[in-house]
Amino acid sequence: MTEDKSSPAPSDAGATPARRSGLIAIVGRPNVGKSTLLNALVGQKVSITSAKAQTTRHRITGVRTLDEAQFVFVDTPGFQTKHNAALNRNLNRTVHGVLGDVDLVLFVVEAGRFGLDDAKVLALLPEDRPVVLIANKLDAVHRRAELAPWLKSMQERRNFAEFVPLSAKKPADVTRLFKILKPYLPEQEWFYEEDALTDRSEKFLASELIREKLFRLTGDELPYTSTVVIDKWEDEGELRRISASIIVERDAHKGMVIGQGGELLKRIGSEARQELEHLFDGRVFLELWVKVRSGWADSEEHLRSYGYE
Repeated sequence: MTEDKSSPAPSDAGATPARRSGLIAIVGRPNVGKSTLLNALVGQKVSITSAKAQTTRHRITGVRTLDEAQFVFVDTPGFQTKHNAALNRNLNRTVHGVLGDVDLVLFVVEAGRFGLDDAKVLALLPEDRPVVLIANKLDAVHRRAELAPWLKSMQERRNFAEFVPLSAKKPADVTRLFKILKPYLPEQEWFYEEDALTDRSEKFLASELIREKLFRLTGDELPYTSTVVIDKWEDEGELRRISASIIVERDAHKGMVIGQGGELLKRIGSEARQELEHLFDGRVFLELWVKVRSGWADSEEHLRSYGYE
């Protein structure tokens, strides 16, 4: 009897799906919602958010493992186009460095908007990587019909792998995004343990949360060239004792941070402590100081000492 060449291959329907894992960069101009999107994708705050632009300054990695797929998201600083200080050059080097390593790029813009700063970021994206266009803040678009001509103009700018309109604040939109991104992950072993959320240390997360409160509570009065350094960290059982310095460039900025009678600094400390206790699931004693370091944002030496890559 001859072999039937058309017979189907044995079914492997019961086999365990191969593991997938990949690096995904989140890029865009400042203040388009990249950090909010990263936190939503990870399911926990790992990157600070603020109405003040340019608050993300480091390469921040967030991890989310769903079934057989591990998504490793890299939040980058918004590409700086307006100033040439050492801090901004450092931020731009971080963006360039990230783009050369990833499997997929999420290019985040505000739905219905595309300006010169967006175009400058788009021009930096590698041609040999798939790029997904994320039209964020969809909830702010009142007439969805206006998006059609905008989308057509975006498709003419680049052959995007996918177009995903969403609001990073809506869980259903985030779940949908995971399903869209999963096929782009290479079949390979995971980079991190299944329950990992970030590759950043507790000290780094603490300094970022304090900096977030600093920017949220000072509004636009305080220049974004302010940073936070952890001076001392002690673990005493369930208690973490943290001493940190807020670094500003001028004496006038120091007064802004301290506030009348020290009230603003107390509020920054109180709100940061409460969020740190929630993040670390334990008690926190937080002590804050304000120090003036003139010209630190334009000093490569200061940047290195403060932990900038």
